[in-house]
Amino acid sequence: MQINLSGHHVEVTSSLREYVDTKFSKLERHFDHINNVHVVLTVEKLNQKAEANVHMNGSEVFASAVNTDMYASIDTLVDKLDRQILKYKAKVSHH
Repeated sequence: MQINLSGHHVEVTSSLREYVDTKFSKLERHFDHINNVHVVLTVEKLNQKAEANVHMNGSEVFASAVNTDMYASIDTLVDKLDRQILKYKAKVSHH
């Protein structure tokens, strides 16, 4: 799984990149047909926003999360994506 990480009005530090990598490895444990992930981290005044677009075989999943802390918004984002990917996995395996 390839992770493209970019920042908008925020510098992407190595610790932030490591945190994103470890959190998104959780998604790969649940569903291994993920091709690449595009993550955008944005700062808007007091809000820290994280968005991700996950490209899988035959589908694409998008989620975003807003919080006052960037790490908390990444956690929320990964939880949302995890639920969507598990739903997609159940749908594909059911057919």
